[in-house]
Amino acid sequence: MLDRLLALEPGVSACAERQLTGTSGNFPQVCLIECIAQLGGIIAIQEEEEGGFLASINSAEFGELPCAGDILTISAKIVASFGRLFLMEGEVDCGGRMLVRAKLSLGVGKL
Repeated sequence: MLDRLLALEPGVSACAERQLTGTSGNFPQVCLIECIAQLGGIIAIQEEEEGGFLASINSAEFGELPCAGDILTISAKIVASFGRLFLMEGEVDCGGRMLVRAKLSLGVGKL
């Protein structure tokens, strides 16, 4: 769901973009959470072809709705790690409009 990776500090943080096209229609807000989770996976994965999974949504605060044509900026950072489990914080905004802030738990590797 990410179009372009803008910055990456492996194991720490990253920033990416997603452009909503006319065919994106009404982009569901839950997909904003997925954007943060995917970016978090990119930050946390340490070995090539290693998989990850969204373990939990600890909190989410939704703001404005995204619209077709919007360019979303997704940012995420690792707050804490416990072995192969990572606590992440992330945000999606569009031109200074907050669309969502969330805290997520991600698992990396095989279940």
